[in-house]
Amino acid sequence: MFTHEQHPVTVSPRVYNLSTEHCAPGEPSRAEPRGPLFLRCDRVPVSPQAFSELQVKMIDTQQKVKLADLQIDQLTRVHKHAKLTHAEITTLPDNTRLYEGVGRMFILQSQDEINTQLNHKQKTADEKIKELEQKKLYLERSVKDAEDNIREMLLSRRAH
Repeated sequence: MFTHEQHPVTVSPRVYNLSTEHCAPGEPSRAEPRGPLFLRCDRVPVSPQAFSELQVKMIDTQQKVKLADLQIDQLTRVHKHAKLTHAEITTLPDNTRLYEGVGRMFILQSQDEINTQLNHKQKTADEKIKELEQKKLYLERSVKDAEDNIREMLLSRRAH
């Protein structure tokens, strides 16, 4: 553990459980929730290693947000494609022969079977999009909290 003379900064980006073991004895706990992952204790010194770990974690979380965006876009295209295909199939006469592409071949399917497959594809895409949007919101909050902690660390370093 670093002493106050080595590192005068007092804000820590480290991830802690809800314990206050790092606070000075006899002082009331100043641990408070800082988003889904971070806690703050005013008596924990900040090391350069902790600062770089927080930066790495923030960059990793930002990449996960971008990946969630890409997955949401791809699932939205799948949903639109299934919806448009379903709309086109419903305009066809009932005696029209419909084929489903499977690999390099095509299989004759009834219109009802293809409609149920398209409806199922739309439902699963909608469910996955909702899950990814929730995950994205959580990750965005994590990034915001990490940015706040880094900003706070930099401001406290400049003050000392």
